[in-house]
Amino acid sequence: MIVFRYLSREVLVTLSAVSAVLLVIIMSGRFVKFLAQAASGALDPGSLFLIMGFRMPGFLQLILPLGLFLGILLAYGRLYLESEMTVLSATGMSQQRLLAMTLVPATGVALVVAWLSLSLAPQGSMQFQLVLNKQDAMTEFDTLVPGRFQALNDGSRVTYTERMTEDRANLGGVFISEKRLGQDQKDRGISVLVADSGRQEIRPDGNRYLILENGYRYDGSPGQADYRAIKYDTYGVLLARPEISNEVTDRDAMPTSALWGNPEPRAVAELQWRLSLPLLVFIVTLMAVPLSRVNPRQGRFLKLLPAILLYMAYLTILISARGSLEKGKIPLGLGLWWVHGIFLSIGLGLLYWEPLRLKMASRRSMKEMARG
Repeated sequence: MIVFRYLSREVLVTLSAVSAVLLVIIMSGRFVKFLAQAASGALDPGSLFLIMGFRMPGFLQLILPLGLFLGILLAYGRLYLESEMTVLSATGMSQQRLLAMTLVPATGVALVVAWLSLSLAPQGSMQFQLVLNKQDAMTEFDTLVPGRFQALNDGSRVTYTERMTEDRANLGGVFISEKRLGQDQKDRGISVLVADSGRQEIRPDGNRYLILENGYRYDGSPGQADYRAIKYDTYGVLLARPEISNEVTDRDAMPTSALWGNPEPRAVAELQWRLSLPLLVFIVTLMAVPLSRVNPRQGRFLKLLPAILLYMAYLTILISARGSLEKGKIPLGLGLWWVHGIFLSIGLGLLYWEPLRLKMASRRSMKEMARG
């Protein structure tokens, strides 16, 4: 029991450290992406941390199996390097018994991954989609930030305001530049609107207008001296009507209960993918235990790179098979299970090859001694 607690603590501590580092790296990259979208006006800056919270379960369900795999390699590699595993082997600790002890914390990790993949991650993806739908329904008036030029409508309109009240009801120092397109969708030049002030007005029919006051409108084409200037006291700019959609089409956001019994290839592939992640935990544990065995003279990182490449091959083939299953290129009965079968065989081969090799070498040495 003391040995079991010691080994479990080493694995779990290393797992926590590795997973935390991986989570920070991945979330930092995604946060920069969402931050860029917020800077361009595509997202509300106030919802960034909410979005990251919804995306975290989806990240963790992939990070935890990798963290466990690296945790076993690093923790047990250190024990081999410091000859602690040699002492344990001398007291009867076989590879099979070491694997059995390692599967106990691995089972806990698998249960957490199953909870994430089957329940929490789909819920987070659904909420993430709803937030994006809400963001898409926002008008340019809602996402405008004082003192910054904001490109909208694929860059066809650029809006700027010098100041804005806290309730976002009134603007000051407004500038709007918009491309003019003819009925044939050809460029007819640009229109520039400048105004001292502006406000949003919602008509009874639901249309929203940005009412500009005391300003000028300039129409023309860059490089040509045919501009037209119009002074106005009040000018209305139609804002795109928001279309609020509660429909969630992302496959990752579908509840697991809706996937059971669904014969569509996309639903079958998504369900098998969610079930594959907990199964992945046990198979990578089976591979990690023999791969962690190192010679103290070789160093603890000798097998780390090949082990990571093996894990990446496993995950890459699994993702590729998922895509093929969705497209109907793989029979639904075969599904993703053949990938797990291949790497289960690799793990069993790694587990039993080294003891078998040592036994054969020992017999060979005894025969040579007998001949001598």
